[in-house]
Amino acid sequence: MPSRNSIKTYVEEGFYHIYNRGVNKRRIFVEEYDYSVFLNLLKRYLSREPIKDNLGRKYETLNGRIELLAYCLMPNHFHLLIFQKDAEAMTSLVRRVSLAYAMYFNKEHKRTGPLFQERFKASLISKDEYLQHISRYIHLNPEDYQHWEFSSLPNYLGAKKTNWVSPNRIMELFASREEYREFVADYKDHKEVLDEIKHELANSSEV
Repeated sequence: MPSRNSIKTYVEEGFYHIYNRGVNKRRIFVEEYDYSVFLNLLKRYLSREPIKDNLGRKYETLNGRIELLAYCLMPNHFHLLIFQKDAEAMTSLVRRVSLAYAMYFNKEHKRTGPLFQERFKASLISKDEYLQHISRYIHLNPEDYQHWEFSSLPNYLGAKKTNWVSPNRIMELFASREEYREFVADYKDHKEVLDEIKHELANSSEV
């Protein structure tokens, strides 16, 4: 009999919250440059224009198959909120980024063995009203979230425009950037829905 979560089914036109952390809760980002490498890997596969390697060969782009709605990179884990248009896009993106990043990290920091804790977790967001709350949940991960460089919050507030980050599906739920800023800062409301979100995220599966 297959073990729990050993058989995965992912849907087309689905929203997913993706999460993974370092093996034994160790850091997966040590230097500031590590964060940049991970973000550049996301850019490699999500950019509208194909990215070329050092030999001029184009990496296969997943643009058009998947959208990155929100992200936050923390010292020992990462969060992604995505919308996938086909059932294989999410797995393809996260496996490619994770493998390339682990190879870089092990070489750069002179270590061997797995970097991430087993397989990444992916939770289907089954209720549209949870989307805005999960984006806030992701953006509130850093204690000093307003000044954290490695999240998509600046893309939501108009401080940055990145062509491989797509906040529009979330922002269309708000009247303005200022309304979203106030929504993120509303800790009381955040705490009231946090238990619901945790229940939603608990219904996750590993890839």
